[in-house]
Amino acid sequence: MKYPIQKKRFRKRFKPRKIKPIPRFVVPSFFTLMNLFCGFLSMILVSDGNLMMGAWLIVLAGMFDVLDGFMARLTNATSEFGMELDSLSDVISFGVAPGFLVYHVAFFEMGIVGILLSALAPICGAIRLARFNVESKTVEYDYFRGLPSPAYAIMLAAFYLTFMNRMDVFDGLNHGVLSVLVPVVVLLSFLMVSTIPFDKIPKFDRESIKKHKNRLILLAVYFIIIVIFQDIGLMFVFSFFVIKGLATGLYIFWKQAFTDDPDPLEEGL
Repeated sequence: MKYPIQKKRFRKRFKPRKIKPIPRFVVPSFFTLMNLFCGFLSMILVSDGNLMMGAWLIVLAGMFDVLDGFMARLTNATSEFGMELDSLSDVISFGVAPGFLVYHVAFFEMGIVGILLSALAPICGAIRLARFNVESKTVEYDYFRGLPSPAYAIMLAAFYLTFMNRMDVFDGLNHGVLSVLVPVVVLLSFLMVSTIPFDKIPKFDRESIKKHKNRLILLAVYFIIIVIFQDIGLMFVFSFFVIKGLATGLYIFWKQAFTDDPDPLEEGL
């Protein structure tokens, strides 16, 4: 008697594949790359003669730079990769792009000297960012040591946006707008590589908010002024930001030179 051979049927067991979550650093990195793209697009528009849009794109790059830092803290996604990517983007958007802008605004008239002055932005910006990356691995400050490169770039962009239709106000000076723009670029470049403290956006935790409440109020006032007055608001806010940093630096120098206070910043400046 023959028994039928029972064929075993093997059923493939398909295990559902786990969808890997998106790495946290992707979100802030997106804003960092948008910062880089704005800097690149700014240079294209400036080279085509559209200086106004090129200047506004530098300002927009600054907004993306703030957002990537905010998102990194919000999602707890701070990483060495993000820091390096941010620095590389900043060199383009807040070093090369503003140098390219000021060259096309006025420095082209000065030949090789104008090229060297325009190069101060990327050179000093790169030095400052390299120093920041090294220091951030050992110590974290509640303030910026040296003028932040976004503030430098937005200050130059705001200068052009404010005076692009008012250049006649410089006609009474010996060299026109160059009489003002050259000292501004040299001063701001020096401030970038200095160790003068400038206000930093604090972390949004309970302790930082309590410690830097006045700074947060001032940031809110800055924002309102920029929204209402736009280009003139940018010029006013960043001029005040630079002057406040200089005043703080002079105060610290005086305290350290003529008193026994080793660290005046502990007073909450």
